[in-house]
Amino acid sequence: MQRNVLAYFEDGAACHCPDKVAVVDGVRGLTFADLQLSAKRFATLLVSRADVIGRPVAVYLPKSAEVIIADLAILYSGNIYTNLDVKSPPQRLANILSHIGPRLVVTSRSRSGEVLAAGISEDKILLIEDLEALDSDADIAAIEGRLERVIDTDPVCIINTSGSTGTPKGVALSHRGTIDFMDWVFDTFELNDSVVIGSLSPLYFDIYTLELFVCLSKGATIVLIPEQLASFPAKLLEFLVEHRITFLFWVPTVMVNIANLGLLDKIAVPDLRTVFFAGEVFPTRHLNMWRRALPQAQFVNLYGPIEIHVDCTYHVVKEELADDEPLSIGLPCRNTDILILNDDNHACGTDEQGELCVRGSSLALGYWNDPEKTARAFVQNPLNPHYPELIYRTGDLAIRRADGRIFLAGRKDYQIKHMGYRIELPEIEHQVLGIPGIANACVVYDHPKKAITLFYQPVAEDVSSATIRQALAEIFPKYMLPTAFHAMERLPMNPNGKIDRNGLVQRLSGDA
Repeated sequence: MQRNVLAYFEDGAACHCPDKVAVVDGVRGLTFADLQLSAKRFATLLVSRADVIGRPVAVYLPKSAEVIIADLAILYSGNIYTNLDVKSPPQRLANILSHIGPRLVVTSRSRSGEVLAAGISEDKILLIEDLEALDSDADIAAIEGRLERVIDTDPVCIINTSGSTGTPKGVALSHRGTIDFMDWVFDTFELNDSVVIGSLSPLYFDIYTLELFVCLSKGATIVLIPEQLASFPAKLLEFLVEHRITFLFWVPTVMVNIANLGLLDKIAVPDLRTVFFAGEVFPTRHLNMWRRALPQAQFVNLYGPIEIHVDCTYHVVKEELADDEPLSIGLPCRNTDILILNDDNHACGTDEQGELCVRGSSLALGYWNDPEKTARAFVQNPLNPHYPELIYRTGDLAIRRADGRIFLAGRKDYQIKHMGYRIELPEIEHQVLGIPGIANACVVYDHPKKAITLFYQPVAEDVSSATIRQALAEIFPKYMLPTAFHAMERLPMNPNGKIDRNGLVQRLSGDA
């Protein structure tokens, strides 16, 4: 029985096609043998600097083959990787590193100053350039046997996501959950060494998990798409054609932009065979544009919060859908069960709306260094009084049709998915309220316009939207910044003294 994710590599591509190209990064191509040797050599350096097992090691590098090498090295050393966004504002980076407490941070010489400024001491910084300086006879035997000390319920990685108090949450995912999900993927879809993956999402996304292990297990090639191409849809499609991409796993935002520009009728992508999408709702009208342009491709809608190992439901889109018809998130993946609970924690009936909850091996281990938050989100299954069994409460509202298909119906709280990123709106409010001259603030999401919208009550007239945006830009990445600002003399309140969020949302629909 497989105990750790590296068995996919050792028994898969490294064994069966070592000389095949594994990763394409710009003009560089690394074979699976190159990848394995570099990762093991770097693991020896890591162990010489920190002889630990089961500890987080952060990777602070731009999207590149070096991130993949570092992640595999961390796994070979028996530790936990956590990839960080190099575009994070300094304070957010410092918050994440302080919360995770990594044993080492892998970075580049050019970025080491940013890591030092974030509060990491020099003795905890490991430079990726040191790999080139390693003696070619590096003692790879030093890492032999380390994986024997790792069991399947140990963490494989930590994915950092937005938190409501201003401190990002670190979701700990396990070897077991990753293996279970990937085994389901391999049993459900035809993936082999002819697959060429067009990797557009950042490597700190959970989408990367699927891309990585399809590559390592099946011998597929990952082509790293330059991040800037997301802003140039025509060039992005041309890149897919040039590299003969056959497989995509993208968030819908970019795909919607491509469809809106009519590019699918102008640039043919004949090699594309499989299109996975997840992270947010894909408007059916735009999905239909893609399906008409690519009749040879299989389209699969996946759903799952970061607290699940990648995804927990799926729907292979085969049926004809009207442009205004909702798209199902489908049925549960193997070893996953979806509960839809009402406010009394009873199971909802057919077509009855309730909170979508997940049980099974797909659940994350919890939030790193945050047992209280973990206990609030991962709770005892109220339908099972007989033995301990955790479920994850997603906060998503859903209904189940008579045929078993599940449809999303909104959010229970104020957490959103925007541009593929999960964001806690209270986290933004928390920082707005720290700006001098702001008396009150409320952030809501304008779904039709896909705009994070800030309503704020200034103390003085000189607190402009530009002032607020500049202050927030020092804290948040660009995707978390409000794009619409409304100054109000006084924010509306409910009878209980709380801000009337629903009233503000209705105000947005009135503006439309």
